[in-house]
Amino acid sequence: MTINLEIIGILVLWTFLFGYVIVASIDFGAGFFNAYSEFVNKQHILTKIIQRYLSPVWEVTNVFLVFFFVGVVGFFPKTAFYYGTVLLVPASIAIVLLGIRGSYYAFETYGSREHKGYAFMYGVSGLFLPAALSIVLTISEGGFVSIVNGNPDLDYWALFTSPLTWSIVVLSLAAVLYISAVFLTWYANKAKDIEATNLLRRYALIWAFPTIITAGGIIYELRFHNPAHYERILDLWWMFGISAIFFLGTVWLIWRRKKYGLAFGLLVGQFAFAFYGYGISHYPYLLYPYLTIYDSFTNEAMAISLVVAFIAGLLLLIPSLYLLLRLFLFNKDYVSGSSDHY
Repeated sequence: MTINLEIIGILVLWTFLFGYVIVASIDFGAGFFNAYSEFVNKQHILTKIIQRYLSPVWEVTNVFLVFFFVGVVGFFPKTAFYYGTVLLVPASIAIVLLGIRGSYYAFETYGSREHKGYAFMYGVSGLFLPAALSIVLTISEGGFVSIVNGNPDLDYWALFTSPLTWSIVVLSLAAVLYISAVFLTWYANKAKDIEATNLLRRYALIWAFPTIITAGGIIYELRFHNPAHYERILDLWWMFGISAIFFLGTVWLIWRRKKYGLAFGLLVGQFAFAFYGYGISHYPYLLYPYLTIYDSFTNEAMAISLVVAFIAGLLLLIPSLYLLLRLFLFNKDYVSGSSDHY
């Protein structure tokens, strides 16, 4: 029973994290493209489409992240001991960046509209946030944390000079822009904005191959940094193979200007197989080699309560997002800009 709860617990948390990766990537990338369009004088093409997307959804983006962090500490209390100190700097940076992103909306809504400084801060913070958060994946691979006098100690020099660190950071940036560009291409096409669709389509194609190349680079770096994890990834080659097929399908549809909605669906499938494949290959470690899901699991009563609460939260969150998409993002009047919502 306990083993099953541990697996269910980490699966639920990984699902929330995957939801955050997709939803937040669209948000982060949209902010960057909005800022970029301001500085290259293409705001007349992109700003209306991007603002129309951001307005109803930015508040819900971090719900997935909150669920994930609360769940990690709830299901695996020892993660607070191991990660609490070593993530002090990256987590602090992430909190500051989240504050900057929230402030952007306050200033943009109640202050000076279309201010380039606000757009720039929002766009840049959207790129720095995934870079800061992705550091956690690097640390979990081991080799950067040692136990000194009974407490975990992070070797910052080893962390920031590791090729694995920068491979993961670059992947996080490329993936954010790729995911966002593909979704916004679909969204602009639904709005029948041909100029925005063509520009975003170009961005999607530009960022597609850096994403797949850096993903391969991470696997290559793991061969030297964590051979055990690398071997487990090879055992799951079929999951990453399906991910690659979905990637080719997405790129082909976008290249041929066909079925942008299906292209985004294939993209989600691509990242799902890669993300869950990575998680399964990392099993059972939360921090290699010190912490596994079995070393730190909470008591059975708490675990059952958390599983029920988190599954209920997921069942509530998914329909809420669906209604948000139907009522706002893909409402014909709203997406075309003719609704009073905008």
